[in-house]
Amino acid sequence: MQMNPNKDTQLCMSLSGRPGNFGLRFHNHLYEQLGLNFYYKAFSSQDLPGAVGGIRALGIRGCGVSMPFKEACIALVDELDASAAAIASINTIVNTHGHLKAYNTDYMAIEQLLKTHAVPKETTFALRGSGGMAKAVASALRDGGYRNGLIAARNESAGRALADALGYRWQAEPGNERPQMLVNVTPIGMAGGREADQLAFEAAAIDAAQIVFDVVAIPSETPLIVRAREAGKHVITGLEVIALQALEQFVLYTGVRPSDEQFRKAVAFARS
Repeated sequence: MQMNPNKDTQLCMSLSGRPGNFGLRFHNHLYEQLGLNFYYKAFSSQDLPGAVGGIRALGIRGCGVSMPFKEACIALVDELDASAAAIASINTIVNTHGHLKAYNTDYMAIEQLLKTHAVPKETTFALRGSGGMAKAVASALRDGGYRNGLIAARNESAGRALADALGYRWQAEPGNERPQMLVNVTPIGMAGGREADQLAFEAAAIDAAQIVFDVVAIPSETPLIVRAREAGKHVITGLEVIALQALEQFVLYTGVRPSDEQFRKAVAFARS
């Protein structure tokens, strides 16, 4: 990727417990294609206040926020957009002359995917997870009119709180539940983790489901998605989530919305 930085180059970045290359390649590809004087770099940090302070102090234009920082960053920014305030979880920080405003483009992406995949509103579902991303997904489901849901979370306090806030049921494990849609919003199946080779749901639950949705994007074909495809299920992948949320981040950082063709090419490049 060619780049000719100068003193006016605007920097964007991401903070993640497990940094990947998708966002870096996606954003930088679009910057180059659209002739924008920006550069994007992925980071992790053990000093979150220091990292967010650096965004402000160094004039970094934007920052994507991934697990496990989506809730911890809230206290470190100046303002929450409605998309973040409503679910108390952020995934995007925009720096305007030292003022840090946070958004949640994950919510926007989930909202779009439920529509483009034409998931019926009467669909029953089990969502596994209770962190910041789980809040975004569960809130988008609730706001989209999906009423019959289960939050399965090992963290009882967080799981119950999420379920109670949105009008869903809670259980520590999915157990014998056989909903029409399974949604994984945990690191189970994520490359590089302790549970990278595991399924987020039992095989019997996958076989009984109609739709399987895994927000894990690395790898794009997680064990859950592979098993669901083999069983002939309708799948929604983490790649779709990360691509759509990255697009909305790009627009927030630059004020430019790429064409559909430019977006598709950027996703293909980021995956290559």
